Amino acid sequence: MKKGLLICAYMLCTTFAISQTTKDIITAIEKEGIENSQLEQLAYELMDLNGPRLVGTPEMKNAHDWAINTYKKWGISSENQQWGTWKGWQRGITHVDMVSPRVASLHATQLAWNPGTSSKGVTASLITLPTFTDSLAFVKWLPNVKGKIVMVSMLQPTGRPDENWEEYATKESFEKMKSERDSIEKEWRQNISNTGYNSRNINSAFERAGAVGIAQSRWSEGFGANKIFSAGTKKIPAVDISLEDYGMLYRMVEHGADTKIKIVAESKDLGVVPTFNTIATIPGTEFPDEYVILSAHFDSWDGGTGATDNGTGTITMLEAARILKKVYPNPKRTILIGHWGSEEQGLNGSSSFVEDHPEIVAGVQAVFNQDNGTGRVVRLSGQGFLHAYDYLGRWLEAVPETYKNEIETTFPGSPGRGGSDYASFVAAGAPAFSLSSLSWDYWNYTWHTNLDTYDKIVFDDVRNNAILTAILTYMACEDPEKTSREKAVLGINPRSGEKGEWPTPRSPQRKGGQDE
Repeated sequence: MKKGLLICAYMLCTTFAISQTTKDIITAIEKEGIENSQLEQLAYELMDLNGPRLVGTPEMKNAHDWAINTYKKWGISSENQQWGTWKGWQRGITHVDMVSPRVASLHATQLAWNPGTSSKGVTASLITLPTFTDSLAFVKWLPNVKGKIVMVSMLQPTGRPDENWEEYATKESFEKMKSERDSIEKEWRQNISNTGYNSRNINSAFERAGAVGIAQSRWSEGFGANKIFSAGTKKIPAVDISLEDYGMLYRMVEHGADTKIKIVAESKDLGVVPTFNTIATIPGTEFPDEYVILSAHFDSWDGGTGATDNGTGTITMLEAARILKKVYPNPKRTILIGHWGSEEQGLNGSSSFVEDHPEIVAGVQAVFNQDNGTGRVVRLSGQGFLHAYDYLGRWLEAVPETYKNEIETTFPGSPGRGGSDYASFVAAGAPAFSLSSLSWDYWNYTWHTNLDTYDKIVFDDVRNNAILTAILTYMACEDPEKTSREKAVLGINPRSGEKGEWPTPRSPQRKGGQDE
């Protein structure tokens, strides 16, 4: 009896000691994240100094090397792991100017991996697309583009976002505008379809027909925001022009003015270059072959500096790793931080890692991925893992209310099929979760736009996410149980009417932008 009481007392004391240790570490994580935050400095170095991180550019390689040096300062080992090659390219000075019927400098950006011009540039008249009844009509008209710069985007009927209309217009006026816009967009899509091409490949037809340049305007439905992606040409310059300037040029052409622009785009073709993932590691002490992975893609498009896509996810994982190294330097499981390359072109870096490291994937305890803007985390799905609630619930329970009180959870949820790098791990059957953020008008204003810059970062929210990530990582490392990978039975797909199937791992593109 006495011996039994002693054993019970010992167990209670041990449980209390463990509880105190957990509480102390979580408190220390929070204190370090608030009082010694490095987020502003990391953001300055990554976005302002290194700049955008388009795969295949020197800026991307510089960022990888910067990450290595940053981890070295914190005493964390890291390396750049090559997973493929890409078309090497570097953006140069770009100037787009209207030279007729008057002179004006335009707000414009050369599109990614586009061939450059000489320092003298290309000067030519603009031409818009007429209405085509069918592909034969298009072929008959096509010689008209020879020696011209082709305007390939529709004229937007308004440059005001819908919320601006909704606030100030009459209801009748707002509805009238939307109806007219829908009609214009439908007609435009049909007209492109009638050519026998689509918006992705029609530029190549203009190039073959002798056009000397492409002008587009991919408005993002926000004041001053345009989507900036890649060019669809191999020899002639392609530029995106702001909605305001593009509309002015379009109206001039339609009114019969001799409208000419000059494009100077001094980009450089750098041949074929290697591409990397930066992988940092804090070794585990008890279960070194089990992994908690902090995940964020490192690359970006280069209309802005990639601040919220995915600079904020990147600095969240860097800061979480820094905090953990200081507060929890000897984790039970190995903490691996993955900064993936070429997510924007189809999850290439993370899917390559999954394909190349099956032994790590087999040992994954959890993956925490952040990649949808600067907002605080407000959504967490179980990604279709049947028992995700059991372990995520335990880990979240330890998180102070401040960092989780807005999080809506969905269990077991459905497996992610794309969108960001956690999907690469989910497809391989590893428990991987998206720390999904509050919008902050991400889709219209910063996602892949020219406005995705440092000033759009909301550091209070990013600090929230770094602390949350560090605590979840700590709890996942300490959990005495290995996470279950049992999958939920998926329901009927409402679109296909067929039973849902678990996504399959995608094959990465390891030779990007190169002529096969």
